[in-house]
Amino acid sequence: MNLVTRALFELQETTLMVARAMTGLFKRPRYIPETVAQMDTIGVGSLTIIILTGFFTGGVLTLQTFPTLKYYGAQEQTGYLVALSLIRELGPVLTALMVTGRVGSAISAELGSMSVSQQIDAMRALGTDPVRKLVAPRIVALIITLPLLTVIADVVGIGGGWTVATVLYGMSSSTFLTSVRDGITSDDIIGGVIKPIVFALIIGAIACYKGLSTEGGTVGVGRSTTRSVVTASIVVIIADFFLARALQYLLGMPTGD
Repeated sequence: MNLVTRALFELQETTLMVARAMTGLFKRPRYIPETVAQMDTIGVGSLTIIILTGFFTGGVLTLQTFPTLKYYGAQEQTGYLVALSLIRELGPVLTALMVTGRVGSAISAELGSMSVSQQIDAMRALGTDPVRKLVAPRIVALIITLPLLTVIADVVGIGGGWTVATVLYGMSSSTFLTSVRDGITSDDIIGGVIKPIVFALIIGAIACYKGLSTEGGTVGVGRSTTRSVVTASIVVIIADFFLARALQYLLGMPTGD
């Protein structure tokens, strides 16, 4: 099976798995406790890395852009530039990549271990659908928590930019915050929330599929985990480009045409 054929096959199987998981949400049992537990693992467990990533990303943006803006006499727009970069692009993408590395790998490893130890087969033998019990709660938890984590990363990132601007460059706090408030529109915020929802679906689908299709014992678990993280990261970056372009047209953002 060549690369293109295998990619199309995996896309088909992943899509069918997600469709089964989503349609299963409307049937009983709904496995709400499992979903809440996954939300705690994904959301609360990822807070530290997301806060650190957001804060220092905002700080670096200010550190790199303030001198250039000051050269052109536009340093009062630093807050706007930092907030726009985070909300539209860096916040959703960096949050998705951090969650992919931390949560996507864990999901793939967990489901892969269950597959090679025949726990998945045992669930089927007992009449339990693994897709509804294992896949659906994880995807739903990601769809709920990833946008919230992205908002936290955006806010903390703006705080990091404010800290660098006021402490290192002596910029007044009111000037920075005013440029943030006046520059960001509701369309920017909507676009910044739509992206992580799509990214969450991508991460959850790929991680669960790679985990459930694991073969080859413990070696296969490691292989599936690596492929899960690499594939999800690449697809997130590619999807980000097409989402950004689509949002430019749907939300009426400037396209440069």
